[in-house]
Amino acid sequence: MTKVLFSLQLPFKITKRAKWFLATCPIIDVHSQGETEKKAKENLIEALSLFFISCFERGTLDVVLKDCGFRARRITTYSAKKPSVRKENYIDVPIPFQIDKLASNACHA
Repeated sequence: MTKVLFSLQLPFKITKRAKWFLATCPIIDVHSQGETEKKAKENLIEALSLFFISCFERGTLDVVLKDCGFRARRITTYSAKKPSVRKENYIDVPIPFQIDKLASNACHA
């Protein structure tokens, strides 16, 4: 079994409402909350990860991404260096996958 990890870097916002912190990813329209900013952010990461996994399992990930305004873009040059973004405004959302096929069984996509 092989594990593969995709990670999305998405913008997010945190606001305080009464005793709760509300974390939101406006691009995907997913929200979560927590009693602290840190917990709200952790809960949002988990909610987004589960959301993307659910979309993938239902076969709707491409439609959902297109509906949210995503489009494929050709990268003309590759750089191992990440683009400079303000880290406090973005979260990394892991999307774990597992490959059960043997390595000799090539994907024919």
